Amino acid sequence: MQVIATGVASGKIILMGEHAVVYGKPAIAMPFAATKITATMQQASQDFLTSNYYSGSLAQAPANLMNLQHLISQLRKDFVAPFVDCQITSTIPAERGMGSSAAVAVAVTRAFLAWQEIPETQELLLKYVNASEKIAHGNPSGIDAAATSGNQPIFFQKELPLEPFELNLTGALIVADTGVKGKTRDTVADVATLLRLQPEKTRSAIDKLGTLTKSARLAISNNQPAVLGQLMNQAQTVLQQLSVSDASLDHLVQVARHNGALGAKLTGGGRGGCMIALARDFAQAKIIANQLENEGAKATWIQELGVCQYV
Repeated sequence: MQVIATGVASGKIILMGEHAVVYGKPAIAMPFAATKITATMQQASQDFLTSNYYSGSLAQAPANLMNLQHLISQLRKDFVAPFVDCQITSTIPAERGMGSSAAVAVAVTRAFLAWQEIPETQELLLKYVNASEKIAHGNPSGIDAAATSGNQPIFFQKELPLEPFELNLTGALIVADTGVKGKTRDTVADVATLLRLQPEKTRSAIDKLGTLTKSARLAISNNQPAVLGQLMNQAQTVLQQLSVSDASLDHLVQVARHNGALGAKLTGGGRGGCMIALARDFAQAKIIANQLENEGAKATWIQELGVCQYV
C-alpha cells in the first residue's frame, strides 16, 4: 500500500446528438481534458472527505454525496482496505453537463486502486464508476463514465455498445459556461411534448440531428474541421427549432461565430449550461474565448486538438 496516491479524470462534452440520442439516434461525446478532477487518498482514522463542496466525515456527508459514500465504502470492503482520507479538487463546473459526477468517481477509483497498488483495468474501473453513477443518476447510459475515463471520442447509440473512435482532427475546442444551470429534465420533457403535438416536424428534426452526428464522425476521422464546424452550426439551428436553446446560449454562439469560430452550438441539455465552439487553431481559440468572456461567459476552457492532453 502506498502512503498517498492520486487519481485524475477529465471532463466531457457532448459534441453532437443532444436530445436525438433519447430517441435512438447517435451522439458523440468527447473527453475534455481542459477540465479535470484530481483525487488523493491516504490512510485515516475514519473515512474523511475534503472538497470545495463539503469537508468532514464521509458518514455525515449530504445526501447528494451518497454515491461517493457508497463508492468508497464498496472499494474498502472489496479490497479489505483501511479508512481513507480523500481529497478532491475540481475544475469541472457542476450541473453543466460536463460529467462531473462520473469524473469524481473515476478519479476516486483510480486513486484508491493506486493507493492499494491494484492494477487498473478499464473493466475494473468502469465496474465501480457505473455503480456510483447509478446511485447519482438512476439509469445512466455509461457514456459519462467512458468519456471521463478514456482518451477518444465515443459514438453512442441507445442499446448499442459504445464505440470509441480515433480523434484525427486539428484545431481547438472552446467550452464556455453561460453561468446558468442547465435544465436537462425540462428540455427533455418539452421535446417529448413537441413530438406529441407536432410529430412530423419534430421527428424530422430528430432525424436531422442523427444524420448530422453521423457526418460529424466522418469529419472528425478525416480531419475536416471546417466541415465539422458547418455541421455544428446546422445542429444548433435544429436544437433551436426544438426549443432547447435559450438567449444566453444563442448570444454566446453568435459571439463565437462573429469572432472566427468554424462552428458553435450548445452542448448538453440546453437552456443554460455550456456552449462549444470549434476554432482552426489555438491562437484563434484564445481570441474567441476572450470575446466570450467579454460578452458574459462566466468561464471558458480551451482544448487543443491533435495534441495528446488526455489523462
